[in-house]
Order: sequence, then structure tokens, then C-alpha cells
Amino acid sequence: MGAVKNKRMPRAVREQQMLDAAVRTFGQRGYRSASMDEIADLAGVSKPLVYLYLNSKEDLFTACIRREAAALTTAVRAGVQPGLPADRQLWAGLRAFFTHTAENPDGWAVLHRQARTHGEPFAAEVAAMREELVAFVTQLIVVAAREAHRDPSLAEREVAGLAEALVGAAESLAAWANATPGVSAKQAAATLMNFAWAGLGDLMENRPWTPPQD
Repeated sequence: MGAVKNKRMPRAVREQQMLDAAVRTFGQRGYRSASMDEIADLAGVSKPLVYLYLNSKEDLFTACIRREAAALTTAVRAGVQPGLPADRQLWAGLRAFFTHTAENPDGWAVLHRQARTHGEPFAAEVAAMREELVAFVTQLIVVAAREAHRDPSLAEREVAGLAEALVGAAESLAAWANATPGVSAKQAAATLMNFAWAGLGDLMENRPWTPPQD
């Protein structure tokens, strides 16, 4: 009798292997410099199989963005426990964000550097992820306003602006932390928490900073 053939690897598992290899390659080499040959070799498959599963380099990169964006937003949401005080919720969300970006530097490079700098359709994918994060942070700030016995609709536009600023700061700080030896996810989260919460605390207590009269 002939040797028993190995079972074929399920398509979903094989596809994840390809995405793992692609994220690593795109994250470290950049979208333009990365080659499908290199990705196929790293994944341990033939280049035609990569094209069969994921159609093109553009579609492969888009799939990487979507997977990494979903993983990041899921990690942040999972890190926050509803019912905790507002500062603890924000701290947990920031720590989850920085932990994920530190543990997945190639994925973060794909989202933060590569996707944004190569135009559409990639930039739109990252923008959708960012909108979800901003909406989530907005709700955390609204919770803080309620805890401070302030009108949560007090400054809808102001709250939205604060959420945008906080997410933008987190993105920049994550890139800096990943490039700076010795900076842990906890340290990065604490840096932003100290910067943000002091200002938010004053705002929620009706002590906003007022610009000088020109």
C-alpha cells in the first residue's frame, strides 16, 4: 500500500499564514518594496497560490489592513470593562491599545505608516478603523462627563474634538514607543493618561483653560 497522504490544510488556515507573512513583509519593507515572491516564500507556498487566494498585491494589502484594524479595535474594546470609573475605563483602553501595538509592531506599521501613505483604497480602510476608535473614545469621555455630574450633551463638538485629539496622540505615541528601546506599553499608556486625564478632569469640573484676549 502507498503512503497515506497528508490532509490538505484548510483554506482559512492557509490564508492566515499568507496574511501573517504579508503583514510582516509589508510592515518591515513597505508596500512598494514588498514582493509577492517574498511573501509566498515566507508563507511557504507558491506565488500562484497567493494570487489564487488573494487575487492581487492590492487585494492582499487590503486584506492585511482589514485584519489588523479589526484586531486592534477588538483588543481595545475587550480591554475596557463597563461599570468601572471613567478614569479606569480610559486607562484600560489606552493600555490595551499600546499593548496591542507593541506586540504587533508590523501590523501597526501597516496601519499607521504604510496604508496612510499609499492613497486609496487603503487610506479609507484605516479611516474607518479610526472612526470606530474615535466613536468609542467619545463614549468614554461622555461617561466621564456623567460621573462629574455635567451635562453629557454640554459640548458634543468639543467632546468629539477631544476624542480625535486623544486618538491622534495615541497613534503618534505608539509609533514613538515602538521605535524607542525600553518604553513599555504600560509606560506609554501612563504618559498619555497623565497628559489627557489632567486636562479632562479640569474640563469636567468646569475649569477649562481659557485663551488670552487678543
